[in-house]
Amino acid sequence: MPTYARADLAFEKGDGPYLYAQGGRRFLDFGSGIAVNTLGHAHPHLVKALTEQVGKLWHTSNLYRIPGQEKLAERLVANSFADTVFFCNSGAEANEAGIKMLRRYQHVSGTPEKNRILVATNAFHGRTLGTLTAGYSDKYREGFGPMPEGFDRVAFGNLNELRNAITPNTGGILIEPIQGEGGICRPPEGYLEGVRKAADEFGMLVMFDEVQTGIGRTGKLFAYEWSDMVPDVVSSAKGLGGGFPVGALLASEKAAAALPAGMHGTTFGGNPLAMAAANAVLDEILKPGFMDHVLDMSQLIRDGLDAIARKHPGFIEEVRGMGLLLGMKTVPTNVDVVAKLRELNLLTVPAGDNVVRLLPPLNITKSHVDEALAAIDACAAALTK
Repeated sequence: MPTYARADLAFEKGDGPYLYAQGGRRFLDFGSGIAVNTLGHAHPHLVKALTEQVGKLWHTSNLYRIPGQEKLAERLVANSFADTVFFCNSGAEANEAGIKMLRRYQHVSGTPEKNRILVATNAFHGRTLGTLTAGYSDKYREGFGPMPEGFDRVAFGNLNELRNAITPNTGGILIEPIQGEGGICRPPEGYLEGVRKAADEFGMLVMFDEVQTGIGRTGKLFAYEWSDMVPDVVSSAKGLGGGFPVGALLASEKAAAALPAGMHGTTFGGNPLAMAAANAVLDEILKPGFMDHVLDMSQLIRDGLDAIARKHPGFIEEVRGMGLLLGMKTVPTNVDVVAKLRELNLLTVPAGDNVVRLLPPLNITKSHVDEALAAIDACAAALTK
């Protein structure tokens, strides 16, 4: 179907942070499949774990216990706020499950009228009908109406506007702790804590969409950990499987009680293959010092981008983000920058607000950073002549 405007590139193999196109041309992958390939391509531990599982068992359904799910859930719970985890196949599925949880929590709490959810400008939560409505883009909704009801939008980062939008029908808040597709936008200091306080004051749940920010991308397992607040629900996907499709919804026991047996489910979610991949990812990123390495590489990239901005005025307007979720707001059109970087064998991803996303594997080294910065420097020279 004509669903994608693809670049004229086909890759046949990957090795660490590199992708090799048909014909042998090598690219440094600072897109990571849009923040998915947490450990790069063909990571030996992931390959071994998945290969072993392939020879054992692929699928049984959630009619039965799945030990890999239990192991992964225990590890996620031990390293987060959560008491319980639901596994699915994607970020959009995780967000749909979370939206259902926010609404049904109020239903079982005796306040079914509190069925509306506050969402933010510039948000992106997926492409199902529900997540499209929760997201901001009218372009993505065009022609798909009527859209589901129950969402009220407020400016991201504006706590006063959020509080003023709360009505007797507001039951939950769904936001990204850092907006990815919207342009790597961080909220003001204290905003997330203020969201938590407002939710507690008015008897609401707080859900964070951490599909892009989670699994070490910002230098902590989840981005909410950079704040002094704890959410009730968090969605995860992308980097969780290191390239294998998997999603998860993490929740407090209080929130999860809204979805007892039979109220939600999935055929493929949490299958043994996905669980083997995700557990292998956690094996690596939970090692001592891994998150420190992410932050060290982030600082190297930031320092290099600052130097490029001074060297080539009129190229980088602003550097945004945390950890290895970084964005350059460029003066030239971001799609032109992405295309030129691709010519220079560096893969990046565009985002909103004319931002170019830098989303490398979390285990890159200084040599990879130096290689990427050299390409960005050459791009800046070419586009600011």
